[in-house]
Amino acid sequence: MQLTTTTTTALWTALLSAASVAAHGHVTNIVINGVYYEGFDIDVFPYEDDPPVVVGWTTPNTGNGYIPPSEYAEPNIICHENATNAKGYAVVGAGDKINIQWTAWPDSHHGPVLDYLANCGDDCSTVDKTTLEFFRIDGVGLVNDTDVPGYWGDDELIDNDSSWLVEIPPELAAGNYVLRHEIIALHSAEELDGAQNYPQCFNLKVTGTGTLSPTGTLGTELYQSTDPGLYIDIYSTLTTYEMPGPTLISGAVSVSQSSSSITSYGNATTADDSSATAAAAATTAAAAVSTTAAAVAAADTAAADTSAAAAASVVSITAAPTTFVTATVASTSAAAPASSSAAGDDGDDGDDGDDSDCDDGDDDDDDDDDDDDDDDDSGDSSADSYVASSTAAAAVAATTPAPTTAAVAGSSSSSDTQSMYGQCGGVNWSGATACASGASCYSYNAYYYQCIATS
Repeated sequence: MQLTTTTTTALWTALLSAASVAAHGHVTNIVINGVYYEGFDIDVFPYEDDPPVVVGWTTPNTGNGYIPPSEYAEPNIICHENATNAKGYAVVGAGDKINIQWTAWPDSHHGPVLDYLANCGDDCSTVDKTTLEFFRIDGVGLVNDTDVPGYWGDDELIDNDSSWLVEIPPELAAGNYVLRHEIIALHSAEELDGAQNYPQCFNLKVTGTGTLSPTGTLGTELYQSTDPGLYIDIYSTLTTYEMPGPTLISGAVSVSQSSSSITSYGNATTADDSSATAAAAATTAAAAVSTTAAAVAAADTAAADTSAAAAASVVSITAAPTTFVTATVASTSAAAPASSSAAGDDGDDGDDGDDSDCDDGDDDDDDDDDDDDDDDDSGDSSADSYVASSTAAAAVAATTPAPTTAAVAGSSSSSDTQSMYGQCGGVNWSGATACASGASCYSYNAYYYQCIATS
């Protein structure tokens, strides 16, 4: 019996529909500059009372299901079924690449791979997803149609160890963004409601100096069920393929697919973490400035006492003019804040490195009053000036406080135990393996163990 195109398509559809019941997938993690960030683990997290904070959006889609075209106008198409905001984010620079790791993707599910970004304003963890406006930064559809059903973007993903590499546009403006990554399977798309969308979302904080701020499209308006790239028979010979959704933005960069080696493991950053860091930095800066001010006051007192002694000494030996004593006091006063400022800087170095406002705690005292020195002072007066200055400098050094632990508040210290939600094991892990009270070390995979609350 000779098979017609319609018969062949029907057979393919029947076989692949059966396979699709058990074989789908989801993203397990992303890698940025070698740092591994965990996604939402649908095999574990939905069953935990207090799952860890991760960069991937939460979904109860424990069956690895898909979003059909009949839901294109519904919120589920945005970040998957009943998805809720990720509570953490990862930092990435404009122009950096992100490797998105899927579970093993079935080779029967041919179709395009697309990537979108949407600016979420102040906080991606609380933004209303239905207000996000997405612009496309990447997309690969039909690569080669030599053999039916062709070689697609998802086939590139499979050949790249089920991972996908995408670059953040180099000129993108800094800010908070939701990355929407998606595979669309077209093995049943010859039917009107046959396409299968697998959207996955992640929170990012993009850094850089770019100014690119593209306009976007609401997630519920990205696709129509009758779009040529979604209502299509891929088992017939295709000469062209029209990518679904908005066009690629100007400034987007397509990259060759490659894997990313993992060099370390990172925890998602939260808005609370950012606030705490900022507060710690402000506290440290204030402490450093306070220390500097105290040191300056102590130095001024010491300088005054020393200057009085020096003046008496100078007068008894050479009856040097008053202006000479004044110049000596100015010199010692200028030396004191320099030493005090150094102490303040040491305290700041232990923190974020951003507290530059404590570096100028002594600027007002740096007045060089050497103009008051008399060029015709006698040799004896110069010698006595040197003695007085040395004595004052010694007094200042003795009264300048050394940096204390308070000056480096916020810096990490070694510990035998890991804090709640911190990493406690895994391949190449060399840090603490015991967890703080109330937590136990849980193995998610060979590479990542985490301290989680003891149930």
